[in-house]
Amino acid sequence: MAVLNKIRQRSVFLIVIIALALFSFVLADVIRNGGLSSQKSQNVVATVNGEDISREDFARQVDAYQQNMGPNATTSQVVNQVWDLKLREVVLQEEFEKLGINVGEAQVRQLLRLQLAQNPNFVNDVGMFDENKLQEYVANLKATSPQAYEQWVAYENSIAENAKENIYYNMVRAGIGATLLEGEQAYRMENDNIDLKFVQLPYSSIADTEVSVSKDEIKDYVKKHSERFQVEKSRDIQFVYFPEEASSEDDSEAKAVVTGVLNSRVEFNSASNSNDTLPSFTEATDVETFVNQNSDIQYQDRILFKSDLKGSFADQVFNLNEGETYGPYKEGGYWKVTKMVEAVQIADSAQASHIMISWEGLPTAAETLRTKEEAKILADSIAGVLRKDKASFEALAAQYSADAASKDKGGDLGFFRPGSMIKNFNDYVFNNNKGDLGVVESEFGYHVISIEDKTAEERGVKLATIAREIEPSEKSLNNLYTEVTKFEIAAKDKDKDFTEVAKTNNYEVKTVRGMKVLEENIPGVGAQRRIVQWSFEEDVKAGDIKRFEVQGGYVVAQVTAVKKKGVMSAEEASATVSPILMKEKKADLLKEKANGASLAEIAKNNNVSVQTASAINLNNPTLAGAGNEPEVVGAAFSLEPGAVSKPISGDKGVYVVEMTAMNAAPEMDSYKSFAMREASQRRQAVVSRVFQALKENAEIEDNRARFY
Repeated sequence: MAVLNKIRQRSVFLIVIIALALFSFVLADVIRNGGLSSQKSQNVVATVNGEDISREDFARQVDAYQQNMGPNATTSQVVNQVWDLKLREVVLQEEFEKLGINVGEAQVRQLLRLQLAQNPNFVNDVGMFDENKLQEYVANLKATSPQAYEQWVAYENSIAENAKENIYYNMVRAGIGATLLEGEQAYRMENDNIDLKFVQLPYSSIADTEVSVSKDEIKDYVKKHSERFQVEKSRDIQFVYFPEEASSEDDSEAKAVVTGVLNSRVEFNSASNSNDTLPSFTEATDVETFVNQNSDIQYQDRILFKSDLKGSFADQVFNLNEGETYGPYKEGGYWKVTKMVEAVQIADSAQASHIMISWEGLPTAAETLRTKEEAKILADSIAGVLRKDKASFEALAAQYSADAASKDKGGDLGFFRPGSMIKNFNDYVFNNNKGDLGVVESEFGYHVISIEDKTAEERGVKLATIAREIEPSEKSLNNLYTEVTKFEIAAKDKDKDFTEVAKTNNYEVKTVRGMKVLEENIPGVGAQRRIVQWSFEEDVKAGDIKRFEVQGGYVVAQVTAVKKKGVMSAEEASATVSPILMKEKKADLLKEKANGASLAEIAKNNNVSVQTASAINLNNPTLAGAGNEPEVVGAAFSLEPGAVSKPISGDKGVYVVEMTAMNAAPEMDSYKSFAMREASQRRQAVVSRVFQALKENAEIEDNRARFY
């Protein structure tokens, strides 16, 4: 009791202590998760010009697009597409608000009227768009299917947004044009031309060993042209891929299984408590069941021709006699043994027309109420009419056939191969002659069939193949895991080098340079988003190694370089800058050699020839024998006829040029047509160029890599 009294006396003190403890717990959690903004960072995919794009909204759109694009589209591809659309939406919405661009309900309705004018759901009896039908349709959606109604609302919103975009871009287009002077310039660039003579001293005439580029020179060049060498943060990695592969033991085991079917065998039957003797593949009479019970590839009951068989063993298999087997043989990752089931002389294709008569209860019946007996009577009656008057086939097909795909084509099915149609249909066509007409039954109805044409008969075969896939066993997979683990441990040893450890074990090391944060493809192993994400984690540094389980094997990867956003280093820019600086240095050496009183003398001094070029214009600055040289042609246009230029640095060498003739195009009364053409070309590029400008000007905090 005394203890309880003391607690009551100090209750205020205890409350303060507990409050401080709770506060410290919460504060520690906040610090651990990145500060007070961590909640936002977990729910915001990106921020564009201060506007947050929520994770939930973005994820919903990604899921919707994933369904539309199908399973072949990777998550990264879908995310990037949704990102482009979302970014476009945000930056344009700002412009709409600044300019007061809006679209009212009446305008949306008018746009809906235009888009749905030909939709049969919304037209009246005279073929005109009916507003009441549209309202009734939307009201029905709202009452019966909230999800479908949401999709409709999204559709209306997209129409409104498209209308705003059209207004905005049309406003931009209205301010774009070309003056008559610009029209004349376009005309001159296209039609003025010159004739010239030139001497080319190619850069290739100076060996690379005669010039050198230092690291400091590269650094200075990058500094002077820093805007050209801005890079996003990136990573370099190297990796070894360990594929799951079958061992020689696995190969032998697969072969043994296939070989075993060639012999009869005894198996215990628990149901009869006795031993059963099972037939060999050669002895089996129910081939389809035998194959399906013993093969990794199911039986195909169809006729094959020589052209259908591929691979190294096609001839051996195709030329078997009925009942004979061939194999075992290895093909396409399988051990196989093949039996000739049947060999026939048969047309490799046939053309037929049919009228399909259905009856109530069949999936093809639609609104048909006739019985099966009535359908048979009708089919026989139609066949009787056609035997007397084949010309009425098209009209009867249009009137009676339940096959919507062919009835409007007079029942014509075109040419098809054996086995392409259902069995009874197929057998009738390929077992009878051109011109025959008959009735057969199938699960779709009665078919009145007319054989229109058949190709010449040739050898066709029906084959049965037992196949066993050559795949890694559990033992092989366990051995691979051990091998990968050993390499990972050895590579992580600080005293060892990743590449050297791989080389010692004869593993191939592959490299990926300049990998961006949102990329997913790793050359050699395909889409591996997890590897990319790991390499960009904050605590991952150059030298770190990790093992990944991927489709069909393992990857052991090492980060070799962590590159921050900014200007390239001299090492990174070397591959780009070195050739530029080497060309400049070679140009200086060649200009010193380009001396002489005339082109002929310059050519003689440098053991080259004087070349000519005719009708060269600024739109197509190509010199015959030298290629595209805009700098050289531009300089030549500034010369007077007969004048010789100073040495000019071109793309492929140093040039000295003499203009021999200026061929000016005749004056035009008006250059309006050229001005209009220039304006049209500029307006066509409005959408892409304006959006690009808005994107470059936007303040974007892109956090997609945290979530995808």
